[in-house]
Amino acid sequence: MAKLTGESTTEIDAPIDEVWAIIEDVPTAPEWQGGYRRMTAIETDAEGRATLVEVVVDGKVKDLASHQRFTYAGPTSLKWEQTKGDMKSVTGSWTLEDLGDGRTKATFALEADPGRVLGMAIRGPVEMALRALLVNPRAGELKKRAEA
Repeated sequence: MAKLTGESTTEIDAPIDEVWAIIEDVPTAPEWQGGYRRMTAIETDAEGRATLVEVVVDGKVKDLASHQRFTYAGPTSLKWEQTKGDMKSVTGSWTLEDLGDGRTKATFALEADPGRVLGMAIRGPVEMALRALLVNPRAGELKKRAEA
């Protein structure tokens, strides 16, 4: 398997600051994003935001664990990168755009390289299931949470 990459975008009927408040609260992501087993803050910044997080996701074949470093540039960008874990590499981001009139455009992007050994297990239907779980629904999940 090559890299697992993908992006999902949606427009949300909520102001950018409200949407930002949801995505910057990283440890609560498992409450509204499918596929996460848990996200536990290991380090936080001066504002109390999680900067290094232990992440465990449902990898279909087995749970995948990693430590991910988060970088905040609110209210428009949240980025993360794996510092160690079961995958060879993981990078991701949320990008928010203020559309005016209390509306926000949100884009989720993910790039994961499972590496050679894990990549041999994650192929075909498993790869499609992971993309359907970890990438495709993300923007819609945020929309549902923000508009609730």
